Amino acid sequence: MRKTFKMLIVGVVIMLVLAACGEKTQEDIIEDLEKKLDGMTGYKANATMVLQTGNEPQQYDVEIWHQKENYYRVALKNEEKDQSQIILRNDDGVFVLTPALNKSFRFQSDWPNNNSQVYLYESLIEDVLVDAERTFNASEEHYVFQTNTNYQNKNLNSQEITLNKNDLSPASVKIMDADFEVLVQVDFTSFEMNSSFDEGDFGMDRNMTGAQMEVPTMAEPDSEEPMTVYFPMYEPQGSSLTESEQVETEDGSRYILSYTGDKSYTLIQEKARVVPATTPMDVIEGDPVDLGFTVGVMSNDSIRWTYDGVDFFLASEDLDEEEMMAVARSVYGTQVK
Repeated sequence: MRKTFKMLIVGVVIMLVLAACGEKTQEDIIEDLEKKLDGMTGYKANATMVLQTGNEPQQYDVEIWHQKENYYRVALKNEEKDQSQIILRNDDGVFVLTPALNKSFRFQSDWPNNNSQVYLYESLIEDVLVDAERTFNASEEHYVFQTNTNYQNKNLNSQEITLNKNDLSPASVKIMDADFEVLVQVDFTSFEMNSSFDEGDFGMDRNMTGAQMEVPTMAEPDSEEPMTVYFPMYEPQGSSLTESEQVETEDGSRYILSYTGDKSYTLIQEKARVVPATTPMDVIEGDPVDLGFTVGVMSNDSIRWTYDGVDFFLASEDLDEEEMMAVARSVYGTQVK
């Protein structure tokens, strides 16, 4: 009883000291974050994102626009790979645009509400608010929360979210695996709360045209040039490569890798080509999926994506969604054909 009373007194003293020093408690900050979310009409942000999920680090410039309630624009650009993609959400659905190929997909999807999103401010704050196991500390300029996550990639186990003390804007995010190795790091370089937007800022046509002015449409591939064939570095237990087939089509070579066993799947790849019209391909049920090095399209027991000038299509009736994404994320082993 005496020990409990003494601990209570110490706790009260600490709170009084913090209050005297002007320091906010975790409860104060949580309340401020809730008010921030409720009063926010949108924002514009810029960030750099470094991925450690493949065979070598990859860096992306990320531009994020959000207008409440359901308007989003996330533009990702990898200067080294000369690759850019845009994820949009507007009244017509969710879109994944690949401007260099004039290619777009349209979904009926709950994105971005169905998973944690490392570059979306409101998603990060929601992760803080809902995690009863979160930890908290403060430095001279920042508040730092460690929380559990709900990312598509289940290897992304926990995250460290750093907020600026002066206005609770995002400073950085580190996402870690179960061994606390950092797999993804996002550093915010600018953040403007309650930004204004013009009509059409979240429209598919305007974003495709605008992006193509920055990243020109890709030239048609040379049919004589040898193609780089990629192999998954991860193979689910119970599957192995049993057939590698080259098929000639009107557009060039197509490579079909067949993996059989308890976890059978097929990986098809061919040189990416520019789509003549910007009419989006409709996906009735599906989601954009974060593969680390690119944004893919998941639907009907399949994932399709484009990377380094190659179109990929992975299909399986045996793999669940997480296993399919794990295979897709590992497709970086190569062999020139």
